Amino acid sequence: MADVTVKELADVVGTSVDRLLSQMKEAGLPQTAASQSVSDDQKQSLLLFLKKSHGEAAATPNKITLKRKVTTTLKTGQGGKKAVAIEVRKKRTYVKREELDLEAEKAKEEAARAEAAAQVAAEAAAAPAVAEAPAEAVAEVKAEAEAPAAEKPAATSAKPAAKAKPATVEEDAAQKRAEAEAAQARQEENRKKSNKTVDKKRVDQRENSRFTDGGDDDRNRSRRGGKGKTKGGRGRQQSANEHAFTRPTAPVVHEVELPEAITVADLASKMAVKAGEVIKTLMKMGVMATINQILDQDTATLVVEEMGHKVTKLIADNALEVAVTESVSYEGDEQPRAPVVTVMGHVDHGKTSLLDYIRRTRVVSGEAGGITQHIGAYHVETDHGMVSFLDTPGHAAFTSMRARGAQSTDVVILVVAADDGVMPQTEEAVQHAKAAGVPIVVAINKMDKESADPERVKSELSARDVLPEDWGGTVPFIPVSAHTGQGIDELLEAVLLQAEILELKAHFSGPGQGVVVESRLDKGRGPVATLLVQNGTLKKGDIVLAGTCYGRARALLDENGQQVNGAGPSIPVEILGLNGTPEAGDNFMVVESEKKAREVAEFRENKMKEVVQQRQQAAKLDALFSGMGEGQVANLNVVVKTDVRGSLEAIVASLQKLATDEVRVNVVSSGVGGITETDATLAVASGAVMFGFNVRADNAAKKVVENNGVDMRYYSVIYDLLDDVKQAMAGLLAPELREEITGIAEVRDVFNSPKFGQIAGCMVIDGVIYRHKKIRVLRDNVVVYEGELESLRRFKDDVADVRQGMECGIGVKNYQDVRPGDQIEVFDVREIARTL
Repeated sequence: MADVTVKELADVVGTSVDRLLSQMKEAGLPQTAASQSVSDDQKQSLLLFLKKSHGEAAATPNKITLKRKVTTTLKTGQGGKKAVAIEVRKKRTYVKREELDLEAEKAKEEAARAEAAAQVAAEAAAAPAVAEAPAEAVAEVKAEAEAPAAEKPAATSAKPAAKAKPATVEEDAAQKRAEAEAAQARQEENRKKSNKTVDKKRVDQRENSRFTDGGDDDRNRSRRGGKGKTKGGRGRQQSANEHAFTRPTAPVVHEVELPEAITVADLASKMAVKAGEVIKTLMKMGVMATINQILDQDTATLVVEEMGHKVTKLIADNALEVAVTESVSYEGDEQPRAPVVTVMGHVDHGKTSLLDYIRRTRVVSGEAGGITQHIGAYHVETDHGMVSFLDTPGHAAFTSMRARGAQSTDVVILVVAADDGVMPQTEEAVQHAKAAGVPIVVAINKMDKESADPERVKSELSARDVLPEDWGGTVPFIPVSAHTGQGIDELLEAVLLQAEILELKAHFSGPGQGVVVESRLDKGRGPVATLLVQNGTLKKGDIVLAGTCYGRARALLDENGQQVNGAGPSIPVEILGLNGTPEAGDNFMVVESEKKAREVAEFRENKMKEVVQQRQQAAKLDALFSGMGEGQVANLNVVVKTDVRGSLEAIVASLQKLATDEVRVNVVSSGVGGITETDATLAVASGAVMFGFNVRADNAAKKVVENNGVDMRYYSVIYDLLDDVKQAMAGLLAPELREEITGIAEVRDVFNSPKFGQIAGCMVIDGVIYRHKKIRVLRDNVVVYEGELESLRRFKDDVADVRQGMECGIGVKNYQDVRPGDQIEVFDVREIARTL
């Protein structure tokens, strides 16, 4: 064959020139360009190199592999506008059949030879002294099995022959097969003998267990219907599979742990008895119970002891909560802390303005209606030291918030306007402070007004057991002005003096503990809670448990919205990261793990649900009994959403106080945060009015409201909301029917008319007699008939009315017993709308 160039060889082979050159370089050939020639020897060298690289060392290949690649185009999309290229690769390998047959034959012969040797060895181990197989034959077979295949003929010929050698290879294989079959038969016979021995032992054990149990065999026979045998020996087969059981000789005493409440079924399970036995015991004790009856701890203890078992531990339901609470411990001595001061008083007496002057800020201007509607928490650095302030609302609706502020504070500043004196919320604040045992400092505000009368304030508070120091009491009275700053320094000094007397101390190291001042739902940040730390230090990243909510503190913010890394005692701080908005007034603590916090929160939530369900059930029963024999009570259904938890609490409490015997407010749903589609759908289903207090509805909720015509109202001042609800409730009240007597006529004589029947000739002695009005006929001042006027005439003319001092003829409809001396009273019924 003539020499060819590298390019021509690449075309013949079907590969690229570069690939062929790289393969030739790997094979050690000198070609480096496409135009260089390739001799036949070089082609042969390249072929051998490629075979070796593919694992084929033989000169003639035993298998060949074919590969094929096909590329097609698939139309996709609408109308087949988009084309996608698809490549299909196929691979197939062909092998010489002669090579496969030869390998299979060799493997079969090796397997048969190994099997025969293994059977002979097993036979020799089971029966070493078998007459048919002498020791020499067994040794010969073992040696043949252990020797390699190439050495077996030589080893066999070298040993002394115990019998005549086979003439050919076929006779040798036949003889070995016969020996293997004989060994297998003997092995099968030995196995049957051993099985009979095992069966006999099982029968003996079963007989012994029957004697021990005493009556088990009789119970088995009675369970089978009294038949001793079954067809085909199935009875013997079942008895062979039965387990031996020894009856206990003494009663088993179980140790039981009892929770505060347990059902009869669970109690029976703990004692490993049937529930019917527990019910029988309860009946003996005079208690009628079912399997699902819930027993208290004392009753369950008596049942356990009555049934001969032992109560080892009484478990409290709140054991986990108590354990988590007790796990919070502090080390080291307590250190002095700043006082927490609550500013309380009547609405519009200047509480927030006073704080503004102290903080040098303007909070009042940013509050709706100029009134505080939730608790504000601040801490300020003054010339006299650091003080934390809680500003409580003064409106009547925020009673619970004022009480909460008094309970979580050290000193109360009672703000009283010098020109207004003691008002209802002022008196209420005094009661809260006394109930909490907190010292009071009275700030007589608005001293810059001409009408200021501080002596009046002192006398009115003295009547309520708040005696000024200059009158021999213990309460400091400080005249102040939030506008001019008069008396502010004296007020702070008085507050810090009271705190100094109290010797306020707390642990600064350790897990944080305190109270939830306020909580709200922020659209961008989620639940936000304002916490007042009372002990330890709250740090960023701590696991916080607050009431029924928990979470990791992702961020801590001070009252100015600046992020801080931690907050110590007496410091209010906002926290982000809780899974909900906790109730204002709930205690919070830092917990070791999120798992414990979740378990305690879920336990508290379940307990709260149980309490709510019990209240609802009691309310239904009370409503059922109170409604017997009475008219239908009208309900005003409302859905309330507010910006903070404190406002929600105040609004719901105020709405419930508006209830009367005829109409009441039913709060269908309430919550913190914006009005959602779920709230709007609930309002549609329940026919409720929606109130948004400092919150708005999202787009989905607005669509539901518009499509279904739901009455949705927004408010920013609480008493505006309450006034509207009062008006709505008044509209639900049944109108008052009031009678007005328009005139009285005295019957002087009675005439008979063929057209109208009896006509009473009357003289109008009072008021005006109107036609088509309702009348009453009075005889001796007793009503004898009530009906309507049929006709009213003066002389021969029909008239609409007849005034006092005039005569007239009156025809009474459907009444023919008018007598002289009777009085005809004409009256009108008017509907008057009622108000609450």
